[in-house]
Amino acid sequence: VGCAPVSRGDRARAAILDAALRLVSKSGLDGLTIGTLADATGMSKSGLFAHFGSREELLLAVLNHGQQEFIEVVLNPALKKPRGLPRLRAMFVNWLDWTESAELPGGCPMIGGATEFDDKPGPVKDMLAAGQRAWIDTLQRAVRKALEEGQVQSATDPEQVAFEMFGIALVVHHHRRLLGYQKARERALAALEALFERHAAPTSRKPLRAVSAK
Repeated sequence: VGCAPVSRGDRARAAILDAALRLVSKSGLDGLTIGTLADATGMSKSGLFAHFGSREELLLAVLNHGQQEFIEVVLNPALKKPRGLPRLRAMFVNWLDWTESAELPGGCPMIGGATEFDDKPGPVKDMLAAGQRAWIDTLQRAVRKALEEGQVQSATDPEQVAFEMFGIALVVHHHRRLLGYQKARERALAALEALFERHAAPTSRKPLRAVSAK
């Protein structure tokens, strides 16, 4: 079955959302309006209103676009790795790559958005929370696969491992973006390997440091 052709309107909307995602990465969701997006893209406000009828609709569209990009860049390549720890490691490394991407000059827009909207009830917060819960669930499923493969101890708690992985990622964002800490990635990878080694099954306990810092 062939793929449906992408219309000119769809391509234009995707290009607008790419620009909006970069803008959100730098200025946050609060900094994204029809006006700031018009300035960034050179489009008229009326032209943008033709794609997004309101600011809230724009924010939701950008978040959805960002989440789809995350799946494409972070999750899908990792799913090609062997299940269990190799796949979980790839998810984490791809996640770091995503937050350091030149396409996201201010870091992960979803992490930034979570800080902005954690106390602002509404559809934007709901979408942010749903996306991050889905990612946490994905990490937990990967840990459960590692359990099935006998790669980690039987007492390993997938929820705890996913919690600690998410914590490492948040610290990286904080230290790199706010503190300008140059070793954030290196420290994050060391923390990940220490986490894996702590939970490794006795029969598979061996040096896991298979990823080099960039």
